[in-house]
Amino acid sequence: QVPLVESGGGSVQAGGSLRLSCAASRNAYSSYCMAWFRQAPGKEREGVAAITSDGSTIYADSVKGRFTISQDNAKNTLYLQMNNLKPEDTAMYYCAADGICAVVANFFRDFGYWGQGTQVTVSS
Repeated sequence: QVPLVESGGGSVQAGGSLRLSCAASRNAYSSYCMAWFRQAPGKEREGVAAITSDGSTIYADSVKGRFTISQDNAKNTLYLQMNNLKPEDTAMYYCAADGICAVVANFFRDFGYWGQGTQVTVSS
């Protein structure tokens, strides 16, 4: 079973919304920390948001107030609701699991599972 499978990407105009989904295997979803990352062409991958199994969340400053990470334990699925999208949000978005989440220190890293990615394109 593929550990993580993303869906929900697409093309929208600036100001629009998208919701990304990440269907996880039981092993991947049982991890303490899951997250969304993104990578734009020519740029390094960056963390977007993370969530712990007890519901604590971490967000990159660039998406605070616009993006919401959540999870559905019954479906083993991670979500990323993206509102008020901007052209600079254009990137390949990846789901990740089995990482380190430091909520107080506001960072997340070192993930063991990665999805294949889903493309988000925001036009101005």
